Amino acid sequence: MAEPYSLMTTDARGEWVRLRTLASLRWMAILGQITAVLVARYRLGLDFQIGLCFAGIGALVIANLVAVAVYPRSRRLHERETLLTLVFDIAQLSFMLYATGGLNNPFALLIVAPVTISATALTLGSTALLATLAVGAVTFLAFFNQPLRTASGALLELPPLLLAGFWAALVVGILFLAAFTRRVTVEVYGMSQALLATQMALAREQKLTDIGGIVAATAHELGTPLATIKLVSKELTDELADRPELLEDARLISEQADRCRDILRSMGRLGKDDTMMHRAPLAAIVREAAEPHANRGVAIHYDIAPAEDAPNSPQPEIRRSPEIIHGLRNLIQNAVDFAKDNVWVDIEWSDEQVVVRIIDDGKGFPPDMIDRIGDPFVRRRSGPREDRPEYEGMGLGLFIAKTLLERTGATLGFANGSDPFLAQEETPVRCGAIVEVRWPRALIEARPEDGPLSAENPPMAV
Repeated sequence: MAEPYSLMTTDARGEWVRLRTLASLRWMAILGQITAVLVARYRLGLDFQIGLCFAGIGALVIANLVAVAVYPRSRRLHERETLLTLVFDIAQLSFMLYATGGLNNPFALLIVAPVTISATALTLGSTALLATLAVGAVTFLAFFNQPLRTASGALLELPPLLLAGFWAALVVGILFLAAFTRRVTVEVYGMSQALLATQMALAREQKLTDIGGIVAATAHELGTPLATIKLVSKELTDELADRPELLEDARLISEQADRCRDILRSMGRLGKDDTMMHRAPLAAIVREAAEPHANRGVAIHYDIAPAEDAPNSPQPEIRRSPEIIHGLRNLIQNAVDFAKDNVWVDIEWSDEQVVVRIIDDGKGFPPDMIDRIGDPFVRRRSGPREDRPEYEGMGLGLFIAKTLLERTGATLGFANGSDPFLAQEETPVRCGAIVEVRWPRALIEARPEDGPLSAENPPMAV
């Protein structure tokens, strides 16, 4: 079952945080703390434990200098190192707040910063630990602190109701920002991983297409020399009938020419001959995409016809785009994987649009997931499916297909072929998932410059 990335995902995180980043943030914090202490004491005339404040600032300075001196600034911290760094930051800030009035100090808001950093860079467990420490520190500071006083000795403190409200706001802020930031970070991480998988899939399909082009070009260029060798060896065989010592060599030349022909034919057995290297009929492209899944125990049926409102429209020839081939292949793969016995591929076109519709007779998409199809999913599988032991699944197949096909200008629609609450005898034959891919015809139809290879293949760039 495919599960979307959620708040509780534990493996979605930035791998490391640079020491230079945390060191820079600390220097900013040190500068801000020094400025706040000096302004409060000598500009506003507040009376507080300035010695404790500079002790706390000094501890942060020493920790930062030691970290920078021991490790190169470009070092990336591991999970535990980053966690300990942020724990120290919470402890130092809590000490500073303790010396300056606790929650009566408006800068108590800054205690959410280490938790927010953890939510963006660390695992769920580390973030939960830091959030717990921050909430504990806020609660402690609400009851225990060194009071703030004016120069005249008047005590500066919030009324109990406002103090309780500020404490509640800080606790809610810590929890909400941690949860919200982590959710966004997890989604960004999941999307980046899915896009990486998409790029790898596209690169693989492009490589296969390039290999097919090399095979076709090789067969094209070697066709005439091999035919000449075959013809000459045949003539030599006839002329050397009375010289057995040379006749065997002539036959060997003929056999090796036949072998070269068979090798080239085998390498190009997918049908990627010259006329299909850059363009091919729509139905041929769809069949090529479905070919790897044609013998997996599920029948694939094709319905190829122009749209009812354009019965005389000719079938378009489209560019052999790796995005189209791999995207359709993933959709057909998904249909075959979840079908019972049959998959239908409807191909229709008009003068304005091209539509490919893929339908299976399986259980269809879960109704609560249809609106989220296209987001990256993680497939939790311990092994191959029992009913498809040869197939382990791609996990991100639908996302990759949707991303690749949308690059070509397609729009995709997802639906189910029947109501899941219908009785079995009322269920139509095409009862499973339906995926419709629709293009404006002008976007994918081949142009004259996308024509077949010429008689003289251009040299390949090295």
